[in-house]
Amino acid sequence: MRWQTHTVFNQPIPLNNSNLFLSDASLRDAVAREGAGWDAELLASIGQQLGTAESLELGRLANANPPELLRYDPTGERLDDVRFHPAWHLLMQGLCANRVHNLAWEEEARAGAFVARAARFVLHAQVEAGTLCPVTMTFAATPLLQQALPAMFQGWHKPLLSDRYDAHLAPGGQKRGVLIGMGMTEKQGGSDVLSNTTRAEPLERKGSGEAYRLVGHKWFFSVPQSDAHLVLAQAKGGLSCFFVPRFLPDGTRNALRLERLKDKLGNRSNASSEVEFLDATAWLLGEEGDGVRQILRMGGLTRLDCALGSHGLMRRAFSVALYHAHQRQAFGKHLVDQPLMRDVLSRMALQLEGQTAFLFRLARAWESRESVQETLWARLFTPVAKYAVCKAGIPFVAEAMEVLGGTGYCEDNELPRLYREMPVNSIWEGSGNIMCLDVMRVLGKQPGVMELLSDTFGEVKGQDRHFDRAWRRLQQRLHRPQEAQAREITQQLYLLAAGAQMLRYASPPVAQAWCQAMLDTRGGALLSAQVQNDLLLRATGGVG
Repeated sequence: MRWQTHTVFNQPIPLNNSNLFLSDASLRDAVAREGAGWDAELLASIGQQLGTAESLELGRLANANPPELLRYDPTGERLDDVRFHPAWHLLMQGLCANRVHNLAWEEEARAGAFVARAARFVLHAQVEAGTLCPVTMTFAATPLLQQALPAMFQGWHKPLLSDRYDAHLAPGGQKRGVLIGMGMTEKQGGSDVLSNTTRAEPLERKGSGEAYRLVGHKWFFSVPQSDAHLVLAQAKGGLSCFFVPRFLPDGTRNALRLERLKDKLGNRSNASSEVEFLDATAWLLGEEGDGVRQILRMGGLTRLDCALGSHGLMRRAFSVALYHAHQRQAFGKHLVDQPLMRDVLSRMALQLEGQTAFLFRLARAWESRESVQETLWARLFTPVAKYAVCKAGIPFVAEAMEVLGGTGYCEDNELPRLYREMPVNSIWEGSGNIMCLDVMRVLGKQPGVMELLSDTFGEVKGQDRHFDRAWRRLQQRLHRPQEAQAREITQQLYLLAAGAQMLRYASPPVAQAWCQAMLDTRGGALLSAQVQNDLLLRATGGVG
């Protein structure tokens, strides 16, 4: 029989084989501006490799084939191991080869390494987000371990700073590369870690670097296949931080019992588990009772990565939507040329411009650890970033789905995976309220914070009336801040910080459009045709 029901046409091809770095003018500008221009050539190479159809397929496969918990081997011996699809291991090899887990901590790390590493993180997030979890925790734990690693684990320093991914089951000191996980929250407490009940008792002597026995559990034990975990437990002196290796120095397995892997909404490629410690052996990092301070040192870094990861996911969702809009025709025009759709896409691009400028300013602040001013900037604006950027991601990806319509809602497309991935960054390492309360804590207790804000926002005073009005309103709120206003204050801090960056570095028409669109409470701001053109051109790698 020779017949057909229809001819397929007007169906856009997927976004494959693009350069994720060169196609993003705002990212290129931020990298150069914040001190990592020396890495641009390598970032372009990484962006080219990650944007290939092969890399994107690895991201799909890793999520379509989630990890499996292997409690026992065929003979009945207890394993407590996790098996991953080969795509996971290939993605991890790429992350470690690109030093996303340790670039800023290398002894020879040059100025701008923190910013360069942030750019690499954002690029990888656009391909697959689950693999970023072990990378983030290793990155955050390394500075502490460089200072406080117990004497018998000194052989771990080299693999911590290696560019190799080593998935073999072996003691960390025998491996070419190691990864570090974390175990903080328990069933009864969640973010309230002071309510933890896991007990730690010294085997012989108490004190920093000494061995302890752990009995208890963790409700979320992230990346259970890690070579070691940093774990909070109650010692006699209070809540303390412990180094818990997967293998003990004599080569035997530590007494960690994996109860199950979490069945999560998203983040499917990554293993999150529940664990019990049955007389597990751990080594104290720092002093007893110092656990919260140790964890907070790492928490800022993991929170920054949550914001960077959400930004990367948003950028990918927008790229998919914009590429579709350039190809799809409706009512006689390409979608990108339809006035209402063009306005939607331009506003999405504008949102990303402000985010990029703000996040890489924040990365530079983390780089300048010797500066009191920059340290305070990072301390205040890291929880601000995690709250505002991660919250913005969920509706942003939903908007990108609407650009594609029903196609964007189907699993053949990557947008459903990006949408499911978004909430984890708002929840992990402290949900929205925790971030806002942390911001309020900094505002109330850190000396010099109001002077910092005055300096940051005062530099651009007089350039835009919407910005000036928003800053005056925030100053009034900060005169007597109320906890119930914490979310609004945090959001305004983000908008003003991003707006200040836009006023400093964006073209005046785009900066003023950003301030009106984001800071004018009356709404109704219109983007001029020229601003729309500039934004959409920059979003594809051109210069507006």
